[in-house]
Amino acid sequence: MQTRRQWLASAAALGLAAAAPRFAAADPSRPGSAEAQRLTALFEDLMARNLRQSPELATGLGLDTGNLAWTRSALSDFSLAALSENKTSNGQALKDLKAIDRTKLSGNDAINYDTVDFVLSTQAEGDRKFSYGAGGSGNPYVLSQLSGSYQSLPDFLDNQHPIETKADADAYLSRLDGFGRLLDQEIEVARRDAAQGVIPPDFIIDKALGQLRGMVATAPGASPLVTSIVRRTQEKNISGNYADMATRIYDEQVRPALARQAALFESWRPAATHDAGIWRLPQGADYYGVSLKSSTTTGISPDEVHQTGLDLCASLSAEADKLMRRAGYTKGTVGQRFRAMYSDPKLQYENTDAGKLKLLADLNAKVAQIEARLPAYFGAVPKARLQIKRVPPAIEAGAPGGYYNSPSLDGARPGIYWINLRDTAEVPNWTLPTLTYHEGIPGHHLQGALANEAGDLPLIRKVIWFSGYGEGWALYAEQLAVEMGMYEHDVLGHIGQIHDALFRAVRLVVDSGMHHKRWSREQALKFYIDTLGDQDASAVTEIERYCVWPGQAASYMVGKLTWLKARARAQKALGKAFDIRQFHDAGLLAGAMPLTVLDSAIDNYIAAHRPGRAG
Repeated sequence: MQTRRQWLASAAALGLAAAAPRFAAADPSRPGSAEAQRLTALFEDLMARNLRQSPELATGLGLDTGNLAWTRSALSDFSLAALSENKTSNGQALKDLKAIDRTKLSGNDAINYDTVDFVLSTQAEGDRKFSYGAGGSGNPYVLSQLSGSYQSLPDFLDNQHPIETKADADAYLSRLDGFGRLLDQEIEVARRDAAQGVIPPDFIIDKALGQLRGMVATAPGASPLVTSIVRRTQEKNISGNYADMATRIYDEQVRPALARQAALFESWRPAATHDAGIWRLPQGADYYGVSLKSSTTTGISPDEVHQTGLDLCASLSAEADKLMRRAGYTKGTVGQRFRAMYSDPKLQYENTDAGKLKLLADLNAKVAQIEARLPAYFGAVPKARLQIKRVPPAIEAGAPGGYYNSPSLDGARPGIYWINLRDTAEVPNWTLPTLTYHEGIPGHHLQGALANEAGDLPLIRKVIWFSGYGEGWALYAEQLAVEMGMYEHDVLGHIGQIHDALFRAVRLVVDSGMHHKRWSREQALKFYIDTLGDQDASAVTEIERYCVWPGQAASYMVGKLTWLKARARAQKALGKAFDIRQFHDAGLLAGAMPLTVLDSAIDNYIAAHRPGRAG
């Protein structure tokens, strides 16, 4: 069940340590309670297995204590043998789930069953059909500019691995020591895939090589992996020469393994193709179909994705044109006017440390303003705090413009909205409000934190991530900010909101274009830039992201449209009885779920609030 982002949210505990509450037992008086109890027991078993298999998950959730204290010094096993064992255990989990009588479940029990059923079934379909990638679908290249522990683990160790005591610092060193092993395991899997013809396109290799070479060239003592533990042990007055110990481990274990990954990419480069899409890979067309299903959690076809994107590009461009004329931008196509706004130095922050600090301060002010308006639109609001940080410079070259990490279970670590500040010209001021509403509030932070804080939601439901639901919510939240009046006196910011909706429509076109219609990277770039007018560097980062994460880019707009259709259905059914706060609570407090299951949750909400319903 472990896929790239499905286990990156956080939750309440699940009977795995003394301090952690267990699932609420099924109500014996409820029909089907025996099956509900079986479902609860299975969920506990699955969650415990995943925490054992993924020590990083235990740390991310704040569960690496008590019986799971050993996980704080461990890393996942990514060997071919471990991947095979995971595939087997996923298949067994699906059999165990199917042995529970779904017809005897109702309400939240049925939603819980259907949600986990989708995850296990889709994973099993990918495992059965494809013998490359990290497992399942959606991530065909184990190593790329966005895939691999070289890209993710430094950030994890710096921002999620806690250092409060000497034991924590020693655990950090253990993980650092294991990093070289993990890097070499990835090489083993990548070689298996390369033997099947699965290697990234040449331009992806070049980007990954640039990042790896930069890490290898950095002096060990200056590596973020070393400076992180040195800085934090000093801040906590923890005794020990951690600078020397971390430097030695990095120089002897990690740096050589990074060099071996770079050498692997170099060996691939002469024969690498320039074709962007996965259609060229074994069973590539089918891989894209399963990836779309996994990311959007719908049955939408590649052709439907493409046409929906084209239609939305036309309608949103027309809407942008009207707002631009109000703001005095009248010359050229919509894309050309967007480019003019991007290029206007009056709309940019200074590309200096001071300018970047000012940018972060302004974003925090936006968050405070919208937080004050939440009670009119949400019955429940999150308790967890939100921090806004810049993407670490070591990975900013290949990282997206913004992303979000959920808070820990106990709330000790806040949610973090990361913004890429490699060049402030890429994020002019008129683009930032809607990005902040997407990544922070009322987007990812509000949704993820509310799921964490929902007391009656099983842990396994809290930690599974669905891109269609979560990214769809965050894009819906961007539009909700308009309805909340956040652009009442900010026409440029409203243009930014339309731009980002158009951006997600473009994604539908170029993702399906490259992976289904066999567009080249350059053809996708041209459509992207012509429609959006974005800076070339941003456009390249985005297009190359879609190349290595097929289908994921389509999840945003498909999810938003599903949320909007669900709201319209509830408004029509309930009339004056419709309360947007209740609607949002119904969709959010039930936790992340496939979009097909979201429809069932909203149907339950409509049935419970229909006028004339007997209490």
